[in-house]
Amino acid sequence: MSGDGAPEITVDGTGLTVEIVASSWHTEIMDGLVAGAVRAAEAAGASYRVTRVAGAFELTVVAEALARRGADAIASLGVVIRGGTPHFEYVCQSVTQGLTDVAREHAVPVGFGILTVDTVEQALNRAGLPDSEEDKGAEAVEAALQTAVTLRTL
Repeated sequence: MSGDGAPEITVDGTGLTVEIVASSWHTEIMDGLVAGAVRAAEAAGASYRVTRVAGAFELTVVAEALARRGADAIASLGVVIRGGTPHFEYVCQSVTQGLTDVAREHAVPVGFGILTVDTVEQALNRAGLPDSEEDKGAEAVEAALQTAVTLRTL
């Protein structure tokens, strides 16, 4: 399981706003990821806003715009399921590199909640749904908020 060894993150996000940017493909999975992200923001005491975009590829441009506008933290959520063409590799690589560039160029933490999986079942297992083993939406928010707190102490 990919979650083996994951840290348990508890963060005080009071006074911070996390921008949750989520793709729209695979509604059930995405709704689970967004719900987990919202739960994590609320548990941390952070403010949040959810912005939906068409697909995973569109996450980068919206994250870039939010970073330029001074976002405290960004959590990007999406799901890309491997198919029979190289589309999977192109999208996954572009989204990963794009979000990394946003974080590095703007010194804004970007929580990576993009599920890059082989099957729908793998995505459902990571979506934070009642039967899921993992909650990658919550993890993305927790990581972004914890990093935002760390950056404020530097």
